[in-house]
Amino acid sequence: MEPITEPIAAALLERLQSRSACIGIVGLGYVGLPLALTYAEAGYRVLGLDIDASKTGAINAGRSYIQHIDGERVGRARAAGQLEATTDFARAAEADALILCVPTPLDRHREPDLSYVVATTDALVPHLRAGQVVSLESTTYPGTTEEVLRPLIEARGFAIGRDLFLVYSPEREDPGNAHYNTATIPKVMGGSTASCRAVGLALYEQAVAQVVEVSSTQAAEMTKLLENIHRAVNIGLMNELKPLADRMGIDLYEVIRAAATKPFGFVPYYPGPGLGGHCIPIDPFYLTWKAREYGMHTRFIELAGEINTAMPAYVVSKTADALNDVGKPLNGSRLLALGIAYKKNVDDMRESPAVEVMELLEAKGAQIAYSDPFFPVFPPMREHAFDLRSLELSAQLLAGFDAVLLTTDHDAFDYALIEAHAPLLIDTRGRFSPGPKVVRA
Repeated sequence: MEPITEPIAAALLERLQSRSACIGIVGLGYVGLPLALTYAEAGYRVLGLDIDASKTGAINAGRSYIQHIDGERVGRARAAGQLEATTDFARAAEADALILCVPTPLDRHREPDLSYVVATTDALVPHLRAGQVVSLESTTYPGTTEEVLRPLIEARGFAIGRDLFLVYSPEREDPGNAHYNTATIPKVMGGSTASCRAVGLALYEQAVAQVVEVSSTQAAEMTKLLENIHRAVNIGLMNELKPLADRMGIDLYEVIRAAATKPFGFVPYYPGPGLGGHCIPIDPFYLTWKAREYGMHTRFIELAGEINTAMPAYVVSKTADALNDVGKPLNGSRLLALGIAYKKNVDDMRESPAVEVMELLEAKGAQIAYSDPFFPVFPPMREHAFDLRSLELSAQLLAGFDAVLLTTDHDAFDYALIEAHAPLLIDTRGRFSPGPKVVRA
């Protein structure tokens, strides 16, 4: 890369490399909060911006509001004067870097919803100044940075790559992962221009162990989609094989574990009640949508999406069959769902298939309850609502239900207690060994 000689870029590079820059993190959720802490712990002054006053208030009080993020980290960053949070977006002018970590969901037609990205950029643009770098981390389709963000910024009169710098670097958070964190996961980054890439490298290389530069923002956007499409397609394959193996009387989990002993050429993926989290169920459809612009159809991706989306209904069908086999109708049965998070050991319910399973069962007349140590009360969600509280597991409680569904296999559950006292177990995660009262779904 050619050395940067433009005065504005050179000054910004110096501030970033010397860690005297102020880093603004916009959106303080599952991506933004750990990123803010990572920069604070690397020695930067960090300003968090969010429209949710409860989040900014918690940070300023030195508390974490995300279960797997240690509150002591927030407290230390606050005590050291490295971290502050605010709802006042006018203070974005204080930051040398603004990193956007906002949601990119699908709308009800399963098309990209960039309203959060656009609204956040609109809120920031009046307060931008020369000598800042703006980085988008939200997962999105190739072209978003150049086609959506860049025009909004240029309309303010800035020249991208000369007095304001634009990069895309997709988040790779894996909540609850004990082996990797924000600082140790390699960071993919692409810039709008060569100067933008140089500034983006300086922005991230001080806080993360490795920065992987790519040639453009589009390549960086496509990289994140490829990662998640890879998972979605392979999980879809396992979910397609799940009913077949069941019909053939074969334990698919046993087969996957056996195949995984091959030291090359095989990566184990596991079936489940459907896909959850903000990334895997959503991101593939961003590329499917964008592909239509080029007159192409991503049939492989769409097929995997159909299979994965159908899994909650499959779980309900298996539950109804299992109850029927013991002479009980689904309508009126008392059912207990174990785990409502989208994956084990996290307090994250985004796109959780467990919630869809519960809704489908309730729609068929079942009486639904749940137990999840991460959610004492069923939280408010945009599209789902249950007026329920988590139940504490006991032998008497378990025995009082017609069936117990393992929907999210948190390690905190007492599986021996569950297996001993549940009259019927619907196992969607392969946690229990096959037995007379265990039904794989």
